[in-house]
Parts: sequence; C-alpha cells; structure tokens
Amino acid sequence: VQMKITILDKCTVTTGDVSLDEITRLGDVTEYDVVSDVAAAIGDSDAVIINKAQITDDVMEKCKNLKYVGIFATGYNNVDIASAKRRGIVVANVPGYSTDSVAQTAFTMILHFATNADLYDATVKAGDWANSATFSYLRFPITELAGKTLGIFGFGTIGKRIARIADAFGMRIIAVSHHPQVYDGVEFVDAETLFTESDYLSLNCPLTPETRGIVNKNTLAKMKKTAVLINTARGGCVVEEDLANALNSGVIAGAGVDVLDTEPMKKGHPYLTAKNMFMTPHIAWASYEARKRLITIVADNLSSFMRGEPKNNVAKQE
Repeated sequence: VQMKITILDKCTVTTGDVSLDEITRLGDVTEYDVVSDVAAAIGDSDAVIINKAQITDDVMEKCKNLKYVGIFATGYNNVDIASAKRRGIVVANVPGYSTDSVAQTAFTMILHFATNADLYDATVKAGDWANSATFSYLRFPITELAGKTLGIFGFGTIGKRIARIADAFGMRIIAVSHHPQVYDGVEFVDAETLFTESDYLSLNCPLTPETRGIVNKNTLAKMKKTAVLINTARGGCVVEEDLANALNSGVIAGAGVDVLDTEPMKKGHPYLTAKNMFMTPHIAWASYEARKRLITIVADNLSSFMRGEPKNNVAKQE
C-alpha cells in the first residue's frame, strides 16, 4: 500500500522552476498551496510536508494517521515538538541546505549600508550624473568593511560561513555562541560586548525562549549610533516596535531585515515607516540552488523514514 502524503505550502518552495518529483514519486501525494484548515488538508495522510504551516497538538489530535512531519526548512518553531514526541510522530527538518544563500543575503544587506550602491544607481538613472558638474558626486556615505567589527549572534553553520566572508573583507569578528568553541579569527565574547562593540550585528540564532526579543530597547541602547543590525534569523528575536523606534530616533544607524515575527507582513507594520530600514520578504534561504538542495533532502528524509531509519528527527525520544 502506498504511503499517503500531503504537501502543504507548495508555493513557498517552487514557482514551477524546481520540481517536487523526488518527493511525489515516494507515495500517493496530494499538493496544496497555503490552506486555512491544515487538519482538513492532511486528513488521513500518513505524512505531511510543510514549510510554515502550523502543526499544533490539535492538528495531530485530528489527524490520527499522522506518523511523520517533514519540514521544508531548518527552523521548526511552527511544530508542537513536545506533542509530536508524546505521540511518537517523527519531525524531520533540513539543516544546512541554505547556508550559502543566507550568508550571501546577510552580506547583500551589509554592503547596501556600506556602499549605498543601490541609491547611487537610482540617482544616476534619475539623470543626476548627466547633470553633474563633476565626474564623481558624493551624495551618500561610502565606508569600507575592512577594519570594522562584525558581531555574530549564534555561531552555527550560517554564522561560521558569515565569519569566513567577513574575514575575506578584513573585518574584525566577534561572536556569541551557545556552545563554547574555538574558531580561527573569531573572538568569542558575551552578549553585552557583542552589542556594544559591533559595527554590524548579524543575528544567526534559532528562535528559542532565550533568544525571543534578544534585540530590544535595552540592548539597542547599548549599540553604537553608527551600528547596523542584520536579521536573517527569525523575526521574533527582535522586539519590532523597539527596533522601529531605535531607527526613527537615531539610536542605531540602520537595519537589514529578512524576517518578521508574523509573516506575511501586516499592513501598517512599524518597519514600513522606519528610517534606514532595508527589507526583503523572507527570501534569504530561497536561492534556486538552495531550493533544489532542500527538495532533495526533504525527499531523502522521507525515504529514510519509510525504510525505518529516520534522519534529522527533531522530535527524538530522549
């Protein structure tokens, strides 16, 4: 008997440019985009594959056949892990698939603030260079990354890759790590030092009770007035109202943000009117190459489970 598999959030991983065949050939598959009733969509399926759909205790209670939750992501804060453990449901995530993609986006944001190249591009196209008396007009500040301090909050796979890129730019690198470690060219510091000394502060930690709201009015007040915050981690690591206020009142100089606490963005969100805010819609992970890699690993996770050898199970029984 073929395994019944439901795929939710399909539109978040492919626009038709990458194929889901590696997954769909594993069983009897029903695909959905975003649904309002998750339990109804899963029905009597044995397995569900999701990106950001909420798999709550209530959903698991209603879906009696459910044995497996596969995630098109590394983060799994949208799944009730305690409930999955209690019910013996395997929850498999995908670590490490988007490392290069996220690190690249973090540096896209850092370089936006360092060079203002996109602002210069806009003024050139508006005719300002053609109307300029001089060969090079210096309308926006341009700074070098060499010699600046990059603080990395969370030193996992992505944090390490960002450190390597920063090193190539000649930056000084400081980091806060949950696990004590030694890494060439990186100075491990406490959170206080990270906030006070960083010129650029990159969040690369998971969202946990300890990291929720780690960036707030108190920690922002410790930062340099010239500092820039970069968040490609999770929106909930930042108290959004506090960051918007800090930008508007000049407490820090700028922020590059790819993630929000509630997504999609609510209309009238405080970031929309915040000064020096550079935003992307949770796409740091989503390069073509990363999405192909993601689908391959999601398929491999599921086929391993079907063979009775679950991989990447974040709901392991202790």
